[in-house]
Amino acid sequence: MNATAAPVIDLEQERQEILKRYRRLLRAAKPYLKDNDAKLIKKAFNTSAEAHKNMRRRSGEPYIYHPLAVAQIAVEEIGLGTTSIVAALLHDVVEDTDTTIADIERAFGEKVARIIDGLTKISGIFEYGSSQQAENFRKMLLTLSDDVRVILIKLADRLHNMRTLDSMPRDKQLKIASETIYIYAPLAHRLGLNAIKSELEDLYLKYVEPEAYKDVAKKLRETKTSRDRFIGTFIKPIEDDLIASGLPYYIKGRPKSIYSIWNKLSKSKKPFEEIYDLFAVRIILGVPLEQEKAACWRAYSIVTDHYKPNPERLKDWISTPRANGYESLHTTVMSRSGQWVEVQIRTDRMNEIAEKGYAAHWKYKGNDTRTAAGLDSWIGQVREMLETTEKGEKGDKTAAIEFLDDFRSNLYSEEVFVFTPKGELKVLQRGATALDFAFDIHTQIGAKCMAAKVNNVLVPLSHVLQNGDQVEVITSNKQKPNEDWLRFVVTSKAKTKIKDLIKEEKKQYISDGKDLISKRLKILRMEVTNELTNQIRAYFGSKTTSDLYYRFGKGHIDVKELNKFKSDKEAKENRANKLNTDTIQDGKSLGKELKKIHGERSDADMLLIGEDMDKIDYTLAKCCNPIAGDDVFGFVTVTDGIKIHRVSCPNAVELMSNHGNRIIKAKWTSQQELAFLAGLRITGTDRMGLVNDVTRVISNELNINMRSVTIDSQDGIFEGNIKLYVHDTSHLETLMRKLASVDGVFDVVRFD
Repeated sequence: MNATAAPVIDLEQERQEILKRYRRLLRAAKPYLKDNDAKLIKKAFNTSAEAHKNMRRRSGEPYIYHPLAVAQIAVEEIGLGTTSIVAALLHDVVEDTDTTIADIERAFGEKVARIIDGLTKISGIFEYGSSQQAENFRKMLLTLSDDVRVILIKLADRLHNMRTLDSMPRDKQLKIASETIYIYAPLAHRLGLNAIKSELEDLYLKYVEPEAYKDVAKKLRETKTSRDRFIGTFIKPIEDDLIASGLPYYIKGRPKSIYSIWNKLSKSKKPFEEIYDLFAVRIILGVPLEQEKAACWRAYSIVTDHYKPNPERLKDWISTPRANGYESLHTTVMSRSGQWVEVQIRTDRMNEIAEKGYAAHWKYKGNDTRTAAGLDSWIGQVREMLETTEKGEKGDKTAAIEFLDDFRSNLYSEEVFVFTPKGELKVLQRGATALDFAFDIHTQIGAKCMAAKVNNVLVPLSHVLQNGDQVEVITSNKQKPNEDWLRFVVTSKAKTKIKDLIKEEKKQYISDGKDLISKRLKILRMEVTNELTNQIRAYFGSKTTSDLYYRFGKGHIDVKELNKFKSDKEAKENRANKLNTDTIQDGKSLGKELKKIHGERSDADMLLIGEDMDKIDYTLAKCCNPIAGDDVFGFVTVTDGIKIHRVSCPNAVELMSNHGNRIIKAKWTSQQELAFLAGLRITGTDRMGLVNDVTRVISNELNINMRSVTIDSQDGIFEGNIKLYVHDTSHLETLMRKLASVDGVFDVVRFD
């Protein structure tokens, strides 16, 4: 048998390619270089090339391609300068070689060393269990409040990894893509990096939902000619008037990102052809800073001379920029063909800030400090939140996890602009209440807040504020914060402060709960150990032991429930001839156990659904109801053994990014004609005998058992939800095709 020869590597050709990429980086950096900057970049390149000389990426390419690409993104797509270029070139050196941060500081200075130290600390952010991961994320944000370039270079690093994800195995692609959509895309959005945010989202979709990605991309390509024609007709009268007005301008008509279109399709449940606002027209004006506002409103006037605007969709982010520094005038107008078109009006300066975000602020900060004020204020809030979390109880892992949850909810949020009684402007998260406003003023004001007056009308604490409201807080010394408050505050600052204030009150309940549990366990003759306490915590779904004690002490859980815990524990321990999943903590340990069961075979470390039924406990997740043929993965839970989820499950992103260590590869094998529960939603036009035709296809033609059928008809349109048992995805697809061909049926979709 002939062995396959290893590909011959032309080292000289690779050396030339490395130099070519290095020179391209220098050309991009040239406008930013001063004094000895070029020498410093060359030194960093040589250091990195030497450190990585024997290393290759999974694709087989020399490793140095990666730091060069990250530096190129940093300078070209984010607009960072020499310090960041040097840090990007060196960002993996400390982690991958014997070089220390002290060595970097001696050779390249304190600033570069501090940035690389930050990048090295956060490199393993998603490699641990959720509490460790959240704690690492908190450390990452500490570097953001210290030097935002750490996060910007990390985003460049993540963008290049996503661009080169093809060479990674499927399970790694899913994990990395899920982390990206979970935290990195929202971070890019918050830092104003719109182009990078959109590309990260598109790449996530490309790897997690490849068919959906290809479908939207194909439809965009197919409609390009008609779209270009439409945009040309739409902008012609606007261009004529802009030329006549003497305003220097250029116009871009661009389709929205594939991810945003897919999102809109998923939410609206409409076909592609019925989504009209697939693109936006952008008018960019080349005017000096002092003329910007007037010029943008002049252009708005020209647009609305020709097309009727939707008054609900006018957004003025020039007078009041968004918190990430974004400035633009947005309006949605009705075209002559009856389609809504979004028009964005901005200047060259605003456009650069919209594309390059925080980095672009430094370029303009000398001229106009207001552009960075929103982001500087937000970074200040991040610092304050981090300091509050730092002061939390040692060993309480929830602080970091709760912080991560709160922080994520803040990343994509829009703003609401309100005023104090003296007319001072306050920018809060969209959906903020009177209580959020009180805590934004001062913690003590929030703690004693009884009610508020909004525009001189008395309102409760939960009143949601609107743009332009003037708010006066009413306090009382008798008022005390309570857990209910957490239900109607949305800002991280308010949530964190309320949690701190009620922590003291909780301590007594925690002590009472601990005593109650200890006494009951003695009656049940169970020895109190850390392991047993942890099992009880998991059984009752508490995040921490403190939370468990509190719920018992407060009376939320009756102490008699421990009797049921004991009997369930004993039943679990008595399961015969099955792998003891209690000892399995993560996907790695499960993979080892599976290898013992399966022996020598290529898929030995995978969970074989069907084949492994008599050897290991697993169940199909109810959140997504996987059926044979679905693309799936296994998830090792704390108390319920192994759950099988679809890759497209609504919880998949959170599980893969927050609990990557608990994921196990899985695939379907023989099912012995098992039946899986699946749901179908059918819509169409109502007619006599339609229900009979639908049920005949299901029961008579395909011999499928139905569990439930609900059909609702209104004004000649019907919608039916059917739950039925199928063998696998091909069985389900056959059924869906048959149902779609029934006269009057418009759409058949699967639901979880």
